[in-house]
Amino acid sequence: MDNHTLWGHLPLLVRANSKESVEYILQSLWRTRKVGLDSADRDIIREMLQLDNESDLDPLLVCLRMLIRRCVYENINKDEIQKLFPSEVLPELQRLLTLLLQKFQREWREDIQKDQVSLPRLKAMTWNMANPDTELTDPVAVINLKLQNDTQSNAGEMDVKFQLAKDTLETMLRSMYCIRDQLSDNA
Repeated sequence: MDNHTLWGHLPLLVRANSKESVEYILQSLWRTRKVGLDSADRDIIREMLQLDNESDLDPLLVCLRMLIRRCVYENINKDEIQKLFPSEVLPELQRLLTLLLQKFQREWREDIQKDQVSLPRLKAMTWNMANPDTELTDPVAVINLKLQNDTQSNAGEMDVKFQLAKDTLETMLRSMYCIRDQLSDNA
């Protein structure tokens, strides 16, 4: 779908009877960014825009999602938001969408930061041999990891301890060497 036909659907927003309706549509798209709109949401939006034809809705939603994504993920400033629109988009629509995108940008960027799960870093690793209880038991290594979590909500250190039998340890080491080789190939 080329950009021209995509932008051509934006004027459908003019059919919304209020700024609040357009605001609702943008917030619904953000709220459902991972799962997509359900049929109830779609019906509400279609009603707001007085659309008889369901097929007009998707190109409009794609266009709005694209705008939201660029505004939020590229963190563009308010002067640049206006530049996202080609000249064929009506000036009043540009103003309205720019205003609303600015209004929600900070809140949505905070949502993104919450979405990004930060994995703890390995700070230290120690191990020692555990004494097998009987001669029948495989030798066991006890691995102790000290992990550092850098996220503000959950900063701090954490200790993880686990035991590995000899065959499991060998499998794990083979995997780690394989990962190391792949990482060095990509470096």
